[in-house]
Amino acid sequence: MTDLAAAHEVLSAAYGRIRLDGGRDRSLMRMTSRMFGRVRFDRVGGRIGFKATAEPLHNYVFGYVESGRVRHSSDGEDRVWLPGDVFLSAPPDRPLVAAIEDPEASAIVLSQAVVDEVADNVRFEGCRPISPRAAAAWRSTCLHLRDEVLPLFEEHPLVVANATRLLVATTLAAFPNNTLNEAVADRRDAHPQTVRRAIAFIEDNAAKDVTAADIAHAAHVSIRAIQLAFRRHLDMTPMAYLRRVRLSCADADLRTANGSVTAIAARWGYARPGVFAAHYRAAYGVLPSQTLRSG
Repeated sequence: MTDLAAAHEVLSAAYGRIRLDGGRDRSLMRMTSRMFGRVRFDRVGGRIGFKATAEPLHNYVFGYVESGRVRHSSDGEDRVWLPGDVFLSAPPDRPLVAAIEDPEASAIVLSQAVVDEVADNVRFEGCRPISPRAAAAWRSTCLHLRDEVLPLFEEHPLVVANATRLLVATTLAAFPNNTLNEAVADRRDAHPQTVRRAIAFIEDNAAKDVTAADIAHAAHVSIRAIQLAFRRHLDMTPMAYLRRVRLSCADADLRTANGSVTAIAARWGYARPGVFAAHYRAAYGVLPSQTLRSG
């Protein structure tokens, strides 16, 4: 697009009601968006400069700058992002003023609902990563999922779901939020009956996109309580138990020759056959290809 009116139209469609305040003549901006499941990956670039005022975005917009300059203002704080910086644009319920100058930047858009499937009542408490190492890990994960995993496996819902959980978990580890310091709650619910309810749900729904929130809801407890219960009684997390059940389902498919190793791995949530092979061998003592050949 080559004018500010077109840029305004595209940005408003992507992020909600935005007002552009001035801008550079003869601007050139390009923007691409792609949805994988319930996560949107945006890329913005060009020779353009403007200031924009946005109403609350109602989503989390995390990003990183490759070149140029991005400035965000919210809650009376100004934040300038330069090449190499990783950021959260603003809390989803706060208005935002943004200014960009010749940017090359990428963004990941997450809803509160997607975040809350991984942890209880998440609130992000800052827009800067907790450390350069955490920022680098977050950016590396985003690039790996966007460019390598999701384009190849977008037709495999369990792979997309697992990638989404990984992205959220990496985001929670990278940016300050209330889950980093809160003590484990609801210890009274971490008893064997809670685990039994959760296991029954997992085994009945292993082929579906199951989240930690789904498991907790089925067991009638919080996410923190179900995680504590599994650690206390099974020495693993609920999602690790789900992976074990899915590995057993993959073993059954291998024994009945229900597809290739790669297809079976993807069906049960593995984007990388090498990881699937390693997990399978650790559990069953042989490679999945050996089981498939003997089936």
